[in-house]
Amino acid sequence: MVCLGNICRSPLADGLMRKKINDNKLDVIVDSAGTSGIHAGESPDFRMCQTAKKFGTSIDDLRSRKFIIEDFDNFDVIYVMDKSNKSNILQLARNEEDKKKVQLILNQTYPGQNIEVPDPYYGGEEGFIEVYHFLDKATDCILEKIKNNELF
Repeated sequence: MVCLGNICRSPLADGLMRKKINDNKLDVIVDSAGTSGIHAGESPDFRMCQTAKKFGTSIDDLRSRKFIIEDFDNFDVIYVMDKSNKSNILQLARNEEDKKKVQLILNQTYPGQNIEVPDPYYGGEEGFIEVYHFLDKATDCILEKIKNNELF
């Protein structure tokens, strides 16, 4: 799960996916990162932590990190939150195999529509709640694909 700073959208997607993976006792590794690395080592934004808790998921233990080239080796799919993140990650891709791993996360819910997860950082509480609902639905779709062996 990748966004710009790894403090709002991607840690929420990470936390939601981890919870669903654990609840279903699946053997899947989930992680998140940012393309900028500006918040490396920091906790998620307190507003996103509050929003996640409000809906039953804790992301308090996650820490921001920058996306690295080795992430292409360590993960089968790299979900990005918006087109800018996708472009940044694709610039790091070493080959076509790396590029095929990079997907806009909301294409899981809205196939082929290339809808972006809005960045709630500069907005109010409603933006964080909107992002929660977008990512909750997208991670439900990903979970079903994992359970049905349809992810790859």
